[in-house]
Amino acid sequence: MNPKRILLIRTDRIGDVVLSTPAIKAVRDSYPDSYIAVMVKPYAKDIVEGNPYLNEVIVYDKDGVHNSFFATLIFGLGLRRKRFDTAVILHPTNRSHIVAFLAGIPNRVGYEKKMAFLLTKKINDKKFLGEKHELDYTLDILKNIGVVPKDRDLYVPVKSSSENAINIKLAREGKSGSGLLIAVHPGASCPSKRWPAERFALLIDRLKERYEFQIVVVAGPADAAEAAELKKNLKSDVINLSGKTSVGELAALFKKCRLFISNDSGPVHIASAVGTPCVVIFGRKQRGLGPKRWGPTGKSDIVLHKDVGCAVCLAHNCKNGFKCLRAITVDDVFSAVTIILGKQGGKWGQILFS
Repeated sequence: MNPKRILLIRTDRIGDVVLSTPAIKAVRDSYPDSYIAVMVKPYAKDIVEGNPYLNEVIVYDKDGVHNSFFATLIFGLGLRRKRFDTAVILHPTNRSHIVAFLAGIPNRVGYEKKMAFLLTKKINDKKFLGEKHELDYTLDILKNIGVVPKDRDLYVPVKSSSENAINIKLAREGKSGSGLLIAVHPGASCPSKRWPAERFALLIDRLKERYEFQIVVVAGPADAAEAAELKKNLKSDVINLSGKTSVGELAALFKKCRLFISNDSGPVHIASAVGTPCVVIFGRKQRGLGPKRWGPTGKSDIVLHKDVGCAVCLAHNCKNGFKCLRAITVDDVFSAVTIILGKQGGKWGQILFS
């Protein structure tokens, strides 16, 4: 196989797209003269726009202008003019398979899930077993088009426009942004991933007492309740940028930070991609949902994850009050922060407690 025009498709969440960026470079390394495009949702555009290994970013807005089947039909047929010869669908969805089929792409590679009958090459999906990292599952699929990855480094571009924008926003909050910064993210996509907001508040107050850092709280619009609960419990002053940053601006902010503290969430992988050490809180025990598959990939990152003895993990349907999350104390997180800040000895890139 010697593809000349390749379309990579990943239309799920921001973190998943970040974890797919090594695949973009791997394809470019194997096919340096090929035309390579990636298809993502609008909110992930900042993750891939400006990637030096890409020729084009294609935005598919399932929740907006392409919401209806008719709009998807027009979108897929419209891709025919781009004459892609190979599509690699990195995450299986019905619409991704439909779009690749409608685009008339002769070689369509993906997992044997959803409407997989529309694919020309089907791969057995074992990702739910969580035997390796999502990044590695993504790289594995590329072997089906003759790609052997040389590395697994994440890449998120940090644009000068985003850096300027974040500096302006910090200035509006009365901070120059030139001091030492720690970013904190209390949100997550599911209750089974959210460490209690009041504990984040206690942690921040303790950090402010111990260290000369400015603390920046970040959260997306869907995490407004967690951000508000955190702020309500705070005794100390923070820079509150909750709901005020784009994805590109988050990358610029994290690049300025000494450390990022977060629940298991997409922003973790953005921080890892720009080289910011992370302390990440995990709850769920269910296979395929834990840090082995979804943990941060940076060498300096620390994951906190406790097994509290649940025979079966029900994730967001937990009947035990998310005991696994509550088992992680403020002391635990503070100790991990202290390790990264170099005040204690310790091995970086580790999972504590799990």
